[in-house]
Amino acid sequence: MQILRTAAYLSIALSSVVAPSQQLQGLAARSSAASANLDQTIEQSHRALNAILNGNPKLYEELFAQRDDITLGNPFGPFARGRTAVVKTLAGAAAKYRDGSATVDLVAKYADDRMACIVEVENDRARVGGSETLAEFHVRVTSLYELIDGRWQLVHRHADPITTPRPAESVLGH
Repeated sequence: MQILRTAAYLSIALSSVVAPSQQLQGLAARSSAASANLDQTIEQSHRALNAILNGNPKLYEELFAQRDDITLGNPFGPFARGRTAVVKTLAGAAAKYRDGSATVDLVAKYADDRMACIVEVENDRARVGGSETLAEFHVRVTSLYELIDGRWQLVHRHADPITTPRPAESVLGH
């Protein structure tokens, strides 16, 4: 991503005869603003996680782009594709949780001025299904955001409970 960002800076500088340093400053300011906005969106996703662990999918719904090519993979089933399927899948997941909370560990963050990939581990605690006992569980998550009309929007999220090494046979599903 850094190479792409550097190439963008060079392209702007070479294509402009008038005040190239002002062009670079403008791009840097936009990148800085987009980065701050991305950080706010990531914080919003953490609030959405806590809401879904309490049965409320609405904050996640607000994060997802209003498009038919968005995708969601969660621990409860296959990938959902399209706005309608994603909203339905979020509601189904939310219905399985209550009395929850979470903390999130950032593993990696890759971003340019248009796309961002966030890799995290969620450390969750909630009552799951019909259980009256609070369960602790961990989920690895990859979220892809796109900057759409000046706002970072979720276009893909994948979460699964594989956070420790497993033997090769584990992929066989026995």
